[in-house]
Amino acid sequence: MSTRIAKSVPRMRKAPRQARSIATVEAIIEAGARVLSELGWGGFSTNKVAEAAGVSIGSLYQYFPDKLALVEAIRRRHFDHVLSVIREAAADEKPLRQFARELVRGMIDAHSIHPTLHQVLLDEAPGDRGSRAAHASFQSRYLEHYTAAVTQYRRRRKDTETMARVLSSAIEGVIHNAARRNMLEAPELQKQLVELIFAYLSPATR
Repeated sequence: MSTRIAKSVPRMRKAPRQARSIATVEAIIEAGARVLSELGWGGFSTNKVAEAAGVSIGSLYQYFPDKLALVEAIRRRHFDHVLSVIREAAADEKPLRQFARELVRGMIDAHSIHPTLHQVLLDEAPGDRGSRAAHASFQSRYLEHYTAAVTQYRRRRKDTETMARVLSSAIEGVIHNAARRNMLEAPELQKQLVELIFAYLSPATR
């Protein structure tokens, strides 16, 4: 984790409201994630992002006052994506193995778009109290979703929150290590991760 102390991260100058401006902001954030993943924090600049997004630097600054504000938007979008994966996988009380497959596939997809992005966000990109608060909020909601999923399949257990912590940490560790080694699409890894989830949450497990 980076130990550098950053100044307070500025937020977006304004929120997009019209379809065209929303599309522009999405293009900027997506291009920013790609540039940050490929070049790291040292190679990240608003000029490179604007070029990659196909917009003028003025259009970028219309929404993001500097690259720190853009990184914060990238970080929050990644958090939202990961939360949506666990939320959708756990919806509708589907069979356990189906839940496991959807969760694994969703997490792999979320980390395959820009495989090194998460590592750069954690280890290189500066943050401040706002980004730390956003990460703490994400972790809280992340655990809530996992706890709800665990409760579906292990209703009689009293330690569902602890099980959720163990399960989320296990999945997170496997996914992140696989991303670092460019192994996210390895079929055997996906299969074994599904089996891990199924075995851990199976009602037959004591």
